[in-house]
Amino acid sequence: MPAERLRYDLSDCSIARALELVGEKWSLLIVREAFYGLRRFDEFAQALGVGRAVLAQRLKSLTAAGVFESARYRRPGQRARAEYRLTDKGRALLPALLALSQWAERWEPPARGPVLAPAHAGCGRPVSVTLACDVGHEDLAAGDVALLPGPGARRLA
Repeated sequence: MPAERLRYDLSDCSIARALELVGEKWSLLIVREAFYGLRRFDEFAQALGVGRAVLAQRLKSLTAAGVFESARYRRPGQRARAEYRLTDKGRALLPALLALSQWAERWEPPARGPVLAPAHAGCGRPVSVTLACDVGHEDLAAGDVALLPGPGARRLA
């Protein structure tokens, strides 16, 4: 496969495009906190301990990318502020976040055990991310997956 890979220009690779949007550490941590239910700037700042300028820039970028939508709210006696809610595009990042979490728990496990225990809200059973194909073969390993050029791959001259 390595020689075949070098015959294609994958500069428009989906992984690279995703990383352009959410591949920076603070961006994914902000999205993680939104899954925990945080919505307001001060909540994100307190939970993450990130600088306010960095947080403002990441929220702006994530909102521009359609991961969040911004809505105005006003507490009595205060100025209007933004509240950030995950869009469908943002909620679709959950499997990626859970896959990263599973990977870290396997290869870099925390000393006291996992911090996150995702469970199905309906039955309470643990949730995990697995690879599957269209006909139902599940729990595929890396060796079971062929990385083939897709219709957008351009063959190099």
